[in-house]
Amino acid sequence: MVERWFKIFQIAATYIGTVVGAGFASGQSIMQFFTVYGPVGAVGVAIATFLFMWLGTKMMVVAHRIKAFSYQEFNEHLFGPVLGKLANALTLLILLGVTAVMLSGTGSIFEEQLHLPYQLGIVLSIVLAYWVMTKELNGIVAVNALVVPMMLLFTCLIAINVIEPGGITRITDWQRQQLQDYGWVLSAFVYVALNFAFAQAVMVPLGSEVKEESTLKWGGIWGGIGLGAMLLTYHFAINARMPGIMELEIPMAEIVRGLGVFPHVLFLLVIYGEIFTTLIGNVFGMTRQIQSLFPLPKNAVILAVLLACFLISQVGFASLLTYLYPLFGYIGMLLLALLAFRRPPQPDGPPLDGPPANPPAEHPGLTGRLGIPFSAAPAYEQRSSDRRQERPEKENQDQRDGDIKPSAKDEMQ
Repeated sequence: MVERWFKIFQIAATYIGTVVGAGFASGQSIMQFFTVYGPVGAVGVAIATFLFMWLGTKMMVVAHRIKAFSYQEFNEHLFGPVLGKLANALTLLILLGVTAVMLSGTGSIFEEQLHLPYQLGIVLSIVLAYWVMTKELNGIVAVNALVVPMMLLFTCLIAINVIEPGGITRITDWQRQQLQDYGWVLSAFVYVALNFAFAQAVMVPLGSEVKEESTLKWGGIWGGIGLGAMLLTYHFAINARMPGIMELEIPMAEIVRGLGVFPHVLFLLVIYGEIFTTLIGNVFGMTRQIQSLFPLPKNAVILAVLLACFLISQVGFASLLTYLYPLFGYIGMLLLALLAFRRPPQPDGPPLDGPPANPPAEHPGLTGRLGIPFSAAPAYEQRSSDRRQERPEKENQDQRDGDIKPSAKDEMQ
């Protein structure tokens, strides 16, 4: 029982760590999507929490049942072969840009907060990311299992020491104006859609490689609950300080600063950890997709992706993301709708129609060292084996039918 709950915790922590990025930790995304609507934003948080619990779990279950090696197979299953390829290309481009921005963000933390060289932060993050990526999904699970409890600890500290009872129901005149167009309802759906569009890079392989579906479901449910608790706590803390806090780039850091120097420094480390979890999650997703398309060595793909992100982080990519994000949001909304209304395949149903075009040359499977029972063989090998087993069975059946027909004819005569 203890071992099973530990596995559930690992899945939930990976889910939370994948969704929670720099925008969540800093409080910016929470403020823009929820707190601008005042106390009503809490209703939006409740909607988002339900969607995280329901559709996040469903995403992993679908990936588990179709044995998706990466988000490439998952998108083609949902969108179809044509739109699926378009969604995959856009996802790869956005993940590349976001990863470069996250890499740049690690340099900014070193420079602005720790007064260390900008390039030192980037290079150190690349080295750490490469080391974690050599551990495959186990490395990502381990990092999230370390960072997420720290995030939850700060959530409790903020709830106890920062949130004021009057701040929960406080609303300014400017916030009242935002309620006139009922944008708070759509805002919750857009927030979840954008996060799912990124999170599938890790959640799809995680769902595919965890053997026990019931463990996967509980991990998704508790992950959604954890995300909702953090969203609500941060929302109340920020709402108590509206509208002046809107001028700050990292509102949550300023709120935590009031708890003392040591908590403030720890919170900066948590922000770095959340940026890093997003960074390695994106690199993992891109590596999986490239391996699905080209038979290249895993470590070479990881190095190529990190090098590309390093070069982009030097020249800037933010302006391009400004134009690509809305399009990515539409893809995310379509993904949300398809997840909501399409039934997942049956547990013993047929897998995807064939393996990736060019599966990786080597993919030994994950060892499950952290306790999660990952599958020992890659999904595309399993599908090929299933088809090879079906072929002789069909031939044997045809032969049996041939043996029966002559005897039936003799009886008729």
